[in-house]
Amino acid sequence: MNNSLPAKLTKPESKDMTHIESQPAHVNTATSNVFSFLSDMNNIEKLLPQGKYSDWKAETDMCSFKIQNAYTIGLRIKESKANEEITYESTAGSPFPFTLKVQLTESGTQTTGQLICDAQINPFLEMMVKAPLKNLFDYMASQLPAAMGV
Repeated sequence: MNNSLPAKLTKPESKDMTHIESQPAHVNTATSNVFSFLSDMNNIEKLLPQGKYSDWKAETDMCSFKIQNAYTIGLRIKESKANEEITYESTAGSPFPFTLKVQLTESGTQTTGQLICDAQINPFLEMMVKAPLKNLFDYMASQLPAAMGV
């Protein structure tokens, strides 16, 4: 009897992932302030484009919302490295599994943040959602300074 897994299950996940990076965002405050802001999922709503989502629900470590009356996206904090990185992951009910990582670096009194998404999206769906997701992540990054009031 062959106990090995089928080849598809043994492939590294990264080969099947869609990778999307936002433009870097520059915030005139310490990394610890940005990390604290992004560690509270209630603040994620402040980064989303008005009128493009509905049914917002949030707790400190998870949130969910519906994008343009289509898909419900759920996020929860998976892990974090204090003042360096926060990794969110999709929850059950999201249209595809993904992680969304925020990487933070500090230079003097300025913090640079970037959103990095790795998602398991089939090739057909990827053609339709990759550009809108890139635009969304760029928008979210660009809203960070105003959302934090700096």
